[in-house]
Amino acid sequence: MLITDQDVAIAAAQAGAAVVRARYGASLTRFEKSAGDFATAADIEAENAILDVLRSARPEDAVTGEESGRTGASAAERMWLVDPLCGTLNYAVRNMLVAVNVALRTGSTVTVAASADPFADEVFWTDGTRAHVRRDGVDEQLRPSAESRLVDVNLDPPFPNAPRFRVVRLLADTGFVERFRPRVVSTTLAVAWVAAGRRAAYVTDGDLRDSVHFASGIALCRAAGCVVTGIEGQPLHTGVGGLVVAADHQTHAALLALLGNQLTPVR
Repeated sequence: MLITDQDVAIAAAQAGAAVVRARYGASLTRFEKSAGDFATAADIEAENAILDVLRSARPEDAVTGEESGRTGASAAERMWLVDPLCGTLNYAVRNMLVAVNVALRTGSTVTVAASADPFADEVFWTDGTRAHVRRDGVDEQLRPSAESRLVDVNLDPPFPNAPRFRVVRLLADTGFVERFRPRVVSTTLAVAWVAAGRRAAYVTDGDLRDSVHFASGIALCRAAGCVVTGIEGQPLHTGVGGLVVAADHQTHAALLALLGNQLTPVR
C-alpha cells in the first residue's frame, strides 16, 4: 500500500502526541539547553517516536529535530523538520497548551505538514494545497476567520530586531486594543488556530527559515488561504524577518499599520 507524505506527517505527529499525553503530569527530568530554555524527557521521547515513524517510512530522507539535530544525507533534497513538543515550559507546569509539529521541506518549499494538539486529540494537516483538521479519523476543511478578533503574539526571545522592534510594544498601542484582543499562548499551536478560524492573526519576530517550530503552522496557514508575510509586509524569510499571519487581507493590513507604529526608524 502506497503511503503518502501527508500520511507519514500525520502518523509521525500522532506518535509524538501520544507520548506527550502519556507523560503529562509525570515527574520529568529537565535538560538545560540555554538560559531559560530546557527540554524534558517527554520532548526527547516524543522526538524519538516521531523519528521512528519517519525512518521507517522514509529512510532516505534527512531530518532536523529540535532535540537531536540534523541526521541523514547532507545533500538530501527532502528534509523533515521536527518539533516534538512546542510549549515545553507550558507542559512542564502542567499547562496543556502545546503542539507537536512535523513538516517536510522538499527543495525550498514545505510540501506537507502536521501540527498535533495532544490534548484536544486534533491534527491540523496540509498536503500543500488543502488544509484540514482531523478528529476521530474525520477530516474537516480549515476555514480562516477574523471574527474572534483574537491576535496571538509571541513574547519569547530572541528579539533580533530589538531595539527597533519589540512585539510587546504592540500590546500598549491604543489602536491595537480598540480593534483586537491580545492572547499569549506560548506555543505555535496558535499559528494553526489562525488557519482554523480560532484566531484572527499571529505575530512574532525572528528568523523563521527552516524553523522546526514554525514550518508546520506557516504551511497550514498558506494552504488555508491566510495572508502570510514578514513583520513589514515583505515576503516571508526576507528583509527584517518575523511573521504576520492573518485570516484575511483586512486584518493583515490593520496589523501592518499598527506594527509600523512600533517600528522605530533606523539611525
